[in-house]
Amino acid sequence: MTRQALALQHVAFETLGTFEAVLQQAGYQVQYHDVGQQDLSGLDPLAADLLVILGGPVGVYEQAAYPFLATEQVLIRQRLAAGKPTLGICLGAQQIAHALGARVAPGGEKEIGFAPLTLGAAGYASPLRHLDGVPVLHWHGDAFEVPAAAVALASTAVCPQAFAIGTTVLAMQFHPEADTSNGLESWLIGHACELAAAGIDPNRLRTEAQQHGATLREAGRRLLTEWLEALP
Repeated sequence: MTRQALALQHVAFETLGTFEAVLQQAGYQVQYHDVGQQDLSGLDPLAADLLVILGGPVGVYEQAAYPFLATEQVLIRQRLAAGKPTLGICLGAQQIAHALGARVAPGGEKEIGFAPLTLGAAGYASPLRHLDGVPVLHWHGDAFEVPAAAVALASTAVCPQAFAIGTTVLAMQFHPEADTSNGLESWLIGHACELAAAGIDPNRLRTEAQQHGATLREAGRRLLTEWLEALP
């Protein structure tokens, strides 16, 4: 039986990336909901077998400027309360943390570029173990606290990076789904102002993508495959 995966997309270039093929291979029919173009209020939060909340360049605390954030919060809370499978990446992870009552705020510094994670004991016992020693793509300025109801999985020296609730909720601050086959060019263009303000050379990110992209793609594939297999 075909299952449905719904991805909430906030900006055009932050897609499911390499995760899309993994979902399709696992028997999911993938559908995107463009938050900037399509109203969220009409979505049934429980209809999809899997909800994926993707990244974006806004903060969960900017609801006055970006009202969709509040609507998305309601949807996420209803889904979490029902115990439905939910995956959050970057902004998506922050939205899940916020929905669970955890603090999300600007971090002490931006993390942009490829760097490995530090896994905790729970991380090594989870699908994130496939990322052990693998430089993953970080691209965020905000940070979440791990919700009281969740288990911390990974961190960096800057902030927590991943948490889980049972086998149905996984939130990752970093980008294991990033498709580096084009050298992240759409990301570099889309975030040009942020990179310039942070003093980050796009050529460094291109080089890192060439060095680590293939390894991250395979590790991300194993991570998501294992997580999907454990879903009820």
